[in-house]
This record gives sequence, structure tokens and C-alpha cells, in this order.
Amino acid sequence: MCPSNVNSRQSETVSESDFRPAFDVLDTDRDGKISVNDLKSFYSGFQRTASDEEISSMISIADSNKNGFVEIDEFEKVVMGGNGKNSRNPSSSTSSASLMNDVFKIMDKDGDGKLGFEDLKDYMKCAGLFTSDDDIRAMIKLGGGDENEGVSFEGLLDILAV
Repeated sequence: MCPSNVNSRQSETVSESDFRPAFDVLDTDRDGKISVNDLKSFYSGFQRTASDEEISSMISIADSNKNGFVEIDEFEKVVMGGNGKNSRNPSSSTSSASLMNDVFKIMDKDGDGKLGFEDLKDYMKCAGLFTSDDDIRAMIKLGGGDENEGVSFEGLLDILAV
């Protein structure tokens, strides 16, 4: 999943396929689109769950063609900030930054503002993506962190862009 010897600073230019792994994590039924049920299933694996209203709002924000689902191109726009640039400010008021910040907070089980080894391992397991400890270490390195400190919000975006 994550190559071990990847430079942690990727080009700011990312393509749709760069976000496919992150999209696939949320598309729990693997039908090629993210639905309300997919997000409910995703959030159910974490201590803090999202309300039906929050989930509906997330879909509505990202669903630019208003068909009730989020397809990969819409997902990419959300992750990229809607304007082709990564939304890297977790406190930004844009909906895409807010959504990604929510994902980060859910993954950060101990609430320390960093995704550590156990945070990422638990997340990958809940998402049904079984990874080795070496893969988790490579993800942390890719995100610009280390196994002791973990990765920041920006580091998560670097990991998702692979």
C-alpha cells in the first residue's frame, strides 16, 4: 500500500488516482460511490460517531451533481479544497478542510493532534485494510513524522495523496 522508500514531499500536483485509496476506504460497499450508508459504516468503527444530520451534510457538501452520492471526482474536489489546491489548513472554514479535519479527529483516538502508530493501525483495521507494521511505519514516514511522534494533519494529507 505505501512504498517504504518514498520521498515524503510529493509534488503539489495530484491526480484523481492519487486519492483512490482514501476514496475506497470510505466507499465501504465498494460500488464506486460514497453513500450515506457508507459514511455511517465508516463512522461506526470509531469511538466518536457522526450523527445522521452530520453525515447528510457531508454528502450534500461534496455532492456537486446532486445525485445523493459522492463519486471520485467530487471526492477529489473536496480533498483538494474545491479549487485544485490541497486544503492543508485544519482550521480553515471551507467545507473540504472541515471534512478532512473531522476525519483526522476521528482517526486521532487519543486526541493529541497527531496520528500515531496505533491510531493509523486501528484506522486501517477498521477500514478493512490489513497492513503490516512496516506499512504503517512507511505511512508515518511518508507523512513526515516518526513512529514516536506520529503525523500531523498535513502529514495525513501527504499520506492520502499517495
